[in-house]
Amino acid sequence: MEPYNLIKDAIITGKFEPGKRLTEEALAEEFNVSRTPIREAIKQLENDGLVTPLKRGVIVRTFTRNDISQIYDLRALLEGHVASEAAFHRTSEDLQKMEESNQLYKNAVDQYVDSDISSIKKILQANKQFHGAILAATRNEHLRFHLSKVVVLPLVFRSFYWYNERQLYRSYNVHNTILEAIRNQEFARAKIAMQEHVFSARDHVLEHLETHSID
Repeated sequence: MEPYNLIKDAIITGKFEPGKRLTEEALAEEFNVSRTPIREAIKQLENDGLVTPLKRGVIVRTFTRNDISQIYDLRALLEGHVASEAAFHRTSEDLQKMEESNQLYKNAVDQYVDSDISSIKKILQANKQFHGAILAATRNEHLRFHLSKVVVLPLVFRSFYWYNERQLYRSYNVHNTILEAIRNQEFARAKIAMQEHVFSARDHVLEHLETHSID
């Protein structure tokens, strides 16, 4: 696993918490690599908006409530368009991949253990595959590039800790609604269903953070 992915994973999973200072020396020692690939990884993470540069090293970015709201709103705009485009361009093979990834999602939820990082990672991976299958059906690399900038958000991962089993199954049912609309080439319905799905995730995160010290 490359240093970039190792550090990004540590940020997303919360191992490196918001506000934590990271230096080339410490990261090189922790991951047992030279400083050159660490330096390159840090530049990529700055471009991703996950770290903020300091005079020496970087700091893991802290997302405010306003940041979170704006990022999810942009994600809803993009993913809504993705769903609509997928409904227009999808093939039978695309639909099969969406169905298979959503079944993986259900399987992961069926095996869900409350607050267990392993089971949460399986759910997150299956969810990523489902949304990725929809994105792939658009045949649009520009959408892929721009969407990648707003879905890699640490709180997206941690928010899965805050879902209960009923909410996870509700997401599965929403996936089915989106999939049905794409299958039937109902462009507007696919777009609206996807946007409501993202807005629901946004509201879930913001509601949870109401009791935490975040501005």
